[in-house]
Amino acid sequence: MNQENRPGEWAKARQLPSPNQDARPQNEVSLLLLHAISLPPGQFSGDAIEALFTNRLHPGEHPFFAEIAHLRVSAHLLIRRDGACVQFVDTGRRAWHAGRSLWWDPALSEWRSRLNDFSVGIELEGDDVTPFTRAQYAALVEAVGWLMARYPNVTPQRITSHAKVAPLRKTDPGPAFDWAYFRQQLTLATF
Repeated sequence: MNQENRPGEWAKARQLPSPNQDARPQNEVSLLLLHAISLPPGQFSGDAIEALFTNRLHPGEHPFFAEIAHLRVSAHLLIRRDGACVQFVDTGRRAWHAGRSLWWDPALSEWRSRLNDFSVGIELEGDDVTPFTRAQYAALVEAVGWLMARYPNVTPQRITSHAKVAPLRKTDPGPAFDWAYFRQQLTLATF
């Protein structure tokens, strides 16, 4: 099956389907949420993130895993430290990444909840204190360009952080994420 038959799969990402997904109720995609994750916390590489998003995380491998192995979560994309991308959920489907969140939609002049219904979630392998890599920013900009071409309602103004939509629960992608650099690179990109 060629890429044209799978328009919600990014050709530059390795595909690893997550069972933690379902249909979008309104077929709307108009928001991009950026996240950060490291498993175990503060450690990079390994397959723990992929295991979490595919319900294969072994609780006995690390004390923190015992706390989260029961979760049924996913993201559309994961961008590794080296810029490699893994896609868990077709962008036309709903990934389970935002949790209890609230976002002010300026286009509708209203607060919206159930953000998974209309957002794409991109996880960056990282944490609140470790600077993200140039390779990650380059891959993120490329992914965002692909998403904006596919979903015209996703604009630079409709890209936000998990911390902004769930401020009492989340901090990601955190202070180590350089929003100014990301937005500059996005502006300079030619898609």
